[in-house]
Amino acid sequence: MCLHQIAVQTTLTLSETSCSQPFGEGCDVYKVLDKVFMLQFHLQGKAAINLKVEPEHGDMLRDIYPYIRAGWHMNKRHWITVFEDDGLDKSLVQDLVINSYELVVSKLPKVKRQRLELLQQIK
Repeated sequence: MCLHQIAVQTTLTLSETSCSQPFGEGCDVYKVLDKVFMLQFHLQGKAAINLKVEPEHGDMLRDIYPYIRAGWHMNKRHWITVFEDDGLDKSLVQDLVINSYELVVSKLPKVKRQRLELLQQIK
């Protein structure tokens, strides 16, 4: 399974997500309640995704995994770019997508966070 398929399948399990292409075809932007948590695109012929991370986690991930780099066209401290790679770990990608979503949700106003919690309970 390729990077983009793993990422999209993971987003489908998350509440209140949407996908749009505000930058045109070729860049899918995934949001939770209008806040971006993932961008999906191709760069230099490779599939790639941008994800939000805690700065110290981003540093660690870049040190460990050669296919993870500083966020392309994003704040380099708070975003990472994950590239398609033969050694790509599917469960790592799933965890990174979920963590990005949860990090964005944690910054939402309390009322919106409570709404998401209720929707999760209904599932």
